[in-house]
Amino acid sequence: MFPSLNAEIARQNIKTKDIATALNLTEKSVRNKIIGKYDFTYSEMKAIRDKFFPQLTIDYLFYENNLTA
Repeated sequence: MFPSLNAEIARQNIKTKDIATALNLTEKSVRNKIIGKYDFTYSEMKAIRDKFFPQLTIDYLFYENNLTA
């Protein structure tokens, strides 16, 4: 759902658990948000960017690729 976010998580070897801890959420909640089942709040997006990807923009990280083949 968020190709840039997923790519950056993989590049930096960040675990879902690390994001969940930073957001005070369960790992399942974070996974559901990453796949697009539920939405990230702006404060969650900002917290992820600030803690893990301060050099990147929120727009880049949370770009949604909704194109279907």
